[in-house]
Amino acid sequence: MNIDENWDMIKDTLQAAMKSSHHLSFATVTEDGSPHVTPIGSLILRDDCTGYYFEEYTKQMPVNLKNNQQISILAVNSGFWFWIKSIYSGRFSSHPGIRLHGKVGERRPATEGEIAAWQNRVKGVKNTKGYKLIWENLKHVRDIQFDSFEPITAGKMTKYLV
Repeated sequence: MNIDENWDMIKDTLQAAMKSSHHLSFATVTEDGSPHVTPIGSLILRDDCTGYYFEEYTKQMPVNLKNNQQISILAVNSGFWFWIKSIYSGRFSSHPGIRLHGKVGERRPATEGEIAAWQNRVKGVKNTKGYKLIWENLKHVRDIQFDSFEPITAGKMTKYLV
């Protein structure tokens, strides 16, 4: 399946996953070849099959990316009502999740626009202690160029989805 032709569906699926789970699972590979999964809640997708995420608190992931810039991201819509409606109807109205694959760029300072986009996403909690402690001063990002994807399927419940 062509990533460019399906980018809107990919963005919708990721948005639903972020809304229900508040994070995505980012998989990298350690120097010895072991998988390493990190929860990241700050991925922002652009319209050109790219995105970026803020990198402030990860420890092992930047070490892994020095040797291998490939990344896989798993996004699952874990919304209670999405699943209840799907189970009762016997079909998913959209893919329950997606795997995105790509290559991560070097860590760099975030632009004012990138910071503004992030702060817009979390504006509902701007006056909380947690916001001030972890989100108020995010300053570094990594770009991701996505090159392929795989929708999550669930047998007969997703057989008609493209």
